[in-house]
Amino acid sequence: MQRMGMVLGLKPEKVEEYVRLHAAVWPDVLAMISACNIRNYSIYLKRPENLLFSYFEYHGADFAADMSKMAADPKTQQWWALCIPCQQPFETRTEGEWWASMDEVFHHD
Repeated sequence: MQRMGMVLGLKPEKVEEYVRLHAAVWPDVLAMISACNIRNYSIYLKRPENLLFSYFEYHGADFAADMSKMAADPKTQQWWALCIPCQQPFETRTEGEWWASMDEVFHHD
């Protein structure tokens, strides 16, 4: 299992829309997240800075393949079409990233 932390900005005028969308995530989207070996997934919002922090645990063997599988899913694409306009990625993110990956600097069970 690999713990993952990622961060992303949220456009101020889209905060309430994003929160509303995530209050009722589509069942097909949730099923795809699980099918791609993601467990214990949370997204946190820091206001007023409008920063999103996501945490999840990846239980698969090939993260890139699972993310490709998710990206190819039509329902997930429809979901992202609603969410992406709300988001503001960091200019400093790694090429190919939307959510910026974070390094784990501490963990305690």
